[in-house]
Amino acid sequence: MIVPSQAVKVVIATKPVDFRKGHDGLAAYVEKELGLKAHFGVVVVFHAKRADRIKILVWDGSGLVLTYKRLEGGKFAWPAISGGSMCWPRRTNARRR
Repeated sequence: MIVPSQAVKVVIATKPVDFRKGHDGLAAYVEKELGLKAHFGVVVVFHAKRADRIKILVWDGSGLVLTYKRLEGGKFAWPAISGGSMCWPRRTNARRR
């Protein structure tokens, strides 16, 4: 079974990437451009220029997992941020009073 660790951080790369890149190319991008370690509990979401496809890179503890999704119609809603990356806020089950 392919699952990330319990304490996972989701990072969204806000610049489009070359979708010809595979596991190693995207891991190198994560380390060089985003300043993160691709092999230590981080999930990174990438998008193509057309915004109709995404790749998700995950370290599952034994290797890199690359997931690819292409929409047949429409585009992914993407944040209007120029450059860099953003972290997806972690949801908690704690109730606020």
